[in-house]
Amino acid sequence: MAQIPDALQAAPDVYKLLMENDRVRVLDVRVKPGEKTKMHSHPERVVYALSDHKLKFTSIDGESRELELKTGQVLWLEAGAHATENTGKTEAHNLAVELKE
Repeated sequence: MAQIPDALQAAPDVYKLLMENDRVRVLDVRVKPGEKTKMHSHPERVVYALSDHKLKFTSIDGESRELELKTGQVLWLEAGAHATENTGKTEAHNLAVELKE
């Protein structure tokens, strides 16, 4: 995944750094309806949904999956790379806590 850019590099208009130390990085994530991001990578992370929304994730191999998240829902996501598209009618707003090794 070294050649795939980090989320902050690939989509600085979507990902905002809130805090970082030697153990975690906390990101505010906002994807407008219809907005797409380029392929980017993340380490392992916890995501907390701050709004109801629908996102489509497309992995490097072209496989897609759609998630419909509800406010307050918490997800554990493994490290990996994907492109994102907001396929819903509301802004996707999440808090992501990325773990560092």
